[in-house]
Amino acid sequence: MSGARHVIDSIGLEFQRYKSMGEKTIDQLSHEELVVRGSPESLSIATIVWHVAGNLESRFTDFLTSDGEKPWRHRETEFEDRRVGREELVEKWDAGWHALFSALESLTDEDLPRSITIRGVALTVCDALHRSLAHASYHVGQMTYIGKMLKGEEWMYLTIPPGGSVDYNQSPVLEKGFGDGR
Repeated sequence: MSGARHVIDSIGLEFQRYKSMGEKTIDQLSHEELVVRGSPESLSIATIVWHVAGNLESRFTDFLTSDGEKPWRHRETEFEDRRVGREELVEKWDAGWHALFSALESLTDEDLPRSITIRGVALTVCDALHRSLAHASYHVGQMTYIGKMLKGEEWMYLTIPPGGSVDYNQSPVLEKGFGDGR
């Protein structure tokens, strides 16, 4: 089937789920909570956002035609302590995801075996997408873990809350990417 997007659409929906979870985490937190670090070795949510966005912008700008590690990206600075306002933080987050979703729009499943490079290493488009999805989900998981620790009992669960499995199983719409996860 020429131009089919079954796999690309499936991967895109998973990226969208993690983007949404990250945003719902950010939305629950005050500015002060977004920049708090649990220890000198820990990252704040703001720092994680900066890194995820920088990674996505680098990987998916000119996705099929240039190396995924762009010369303009300065990865090490993404891990510096971030003291940015909420608006700037959300703009950075959105810019990274925009680069990703723009690249996905132009792909079809026929592109999956094509070769791209990241740091000079050849990967198939399929492998690069899965690698990026795993990277984003790892960091969104960190964000939600930090958010839950900071909010405690005030935390609004992004997926099935503890004790909610029976209710969820009666209407498991989230398995297909539907619903808002609350």
